[in-house]
Amino acid sequence: MLSYQHHYHAGNPADVHKHALLAWTLDYLVQKDKPMTYIETHAGRGLYDLGDEAALKTGEAAKGISVLEQSFAPDHPYRQRLDDVRFKYGPMAYPGSPLIAAMTLRETDTIHLAELHPGENEILAEHLTQWDAHIYKQDGFKLAQALCPPTPRRGMLLVDPSYEVKAEYDSIPKDFAKIARKWNVGILALWYPLLTSGSHGPMLAALTEAFPDALRHEVRFPPVREDHRMIGSGMFIVNPPYGLAGHAAEITKLFASKG
Repeated sequence: MLSYQHHYHAGNPADVHKHALLAWTLDYLVQKDKPMTYIETHAGRGLYDLGDEAALKTGEAAKGISVLEQSFAPDHPYRQRLDDVRFKYGPMAYPGSPLIAAMTLRETDTIHLAELHPGENEILAEHLTQWDAHIYKQDGFKLAQALCPPTPRRGMLLVDPSYEVKAEYDSIPKDFAKIARKWNVGILALWYPLLTSGSHGPMLAALTEAFPDALRHEVRFPPVREDHRMIGSGMFIVNPPYGLAGHAAEITKLFASKG
């Protein structure tokens, strides 16, 4: 299924959670001179306009970035990327994770982005034109399996599915385990929604059993609109870098203060 379109949801509370942790982790990685690899399995279009009809229709950004942004210090990597993107693209621009990565990483680093949706893939390529990103129109997990272990070996994988295919909850722990065996030094990050149905529960149990030392971080927030089933956001991170757990605790406080 390829019906999911993230521009309806860009800048919502889950995006803020995911992108804040992503930006911090990437900033941590580029502090060392050694080159790195960034792989993303479900890239989307990379750049969003929070003033377009789709974003205004759902109003999710008004419950997310519009409320939470000022709680981040000006020197936080997430705030810095927001500032960079608005300076370049305008005040209503919002970066997806591929653009956050592209604007953080260096010329010596390598970026691999998978996006299966033909339309989104084409827009992604347009938005990443000035960066030397490798963009693929194929299944992201198959791409990760083919690339891992990547060159350079140091780096990060982000898995951010739409979960519109229910079977993903069963397949993701298996796919994660396969990638981890190939890329045992990589930082492997999975975003997942906290749902009223509890659909994420068995998947998280399987992941926790397979990766007992991983960082599991969750924040909760009110539904962004009536009858919305998502009541929080989670990140499951294998091989979390030093300091990320402490930073995640600060993100917990930030969301709690706005709840």
